[in-house]
Amino acid sequence: MKKQSGFTLIELAIVLVIIGLLLGGVLKGQELITQGKIKNVIADFNGITAAYYGYQDRYKAIPGDDVNATGRWGATIVSGDGDGLLTGAYNLNLAAPAAPATDESSMFWWHLRLAGFVGGSGGANPNNAVAGMVGVQAGGDSLRSQAGVAGTGFTGLILCSSNLPDKIATAVDTTLDDGNPQTGSVRAVKQGVGGVAAANPAVPAAGDADPGPYTETGGIQYLVCKSL
Repeated sequence: MKKQSGFTLIELAIVLVIIGLLLGGVLKGQELITQGKIKNVIADFNGITAAYYGYQDRYKAIPGDDVNATGRWGATIVSGDGDGLLTGAYNLNLAAPAAPATDESSMFWWHLRLAGFVGGSGGANPNNAVAGMVGVQAGGDSLRSQAGVAGTGFTGLILCSSNLPDKIATAVDTTLDDGNPQTGSVRAVKQGVGGVAAANPAVPAAGDADPGPYTETGGIQYLVCKSL
């Protein structure tokens, strides 16, 4: 008679336990990575907001709009017009980040960097933790809480961060505001929906046609903007 060999129940149990521990470690590691990205995005919003107000406190002007920037830092630095607004979109440097334009939304970063409030050089937009774009622009009644109804959206300056996965966008809004993408000081729009571009989209006037609450499917990205 031939003797057959195989795994005992104890050996199989040990293998299953090891597999379970490995899977648990992978899932836990992924969750830690996600939490780290959430903290980085929140730190971007808080840090840049603090830098913006720090610049105003020191120079009595808005970075990018500062009429005294050229006199302070030299002829190669473009001054703003001092009207209290910023010209240009948050994603102005999307096509050529190595050669920033002279619009005030680009000079915003240059002025902050020259003043030592943020890292980097020039006027190129910084990236967020998911390789999206961080930028600032005039709100112009954008991201309205009621689509198409003027006077219900952002009207001042806004700070935007693009390409944020659904879980990260939800956590950022919940931490900084009310967790609703269409109300409060933090608002969002789904990328790739209702004519909104899939990556680094322009800020729409009224948001999605039907934005609804945040949806966590693992496949949706958001443009999230915060009032400055």
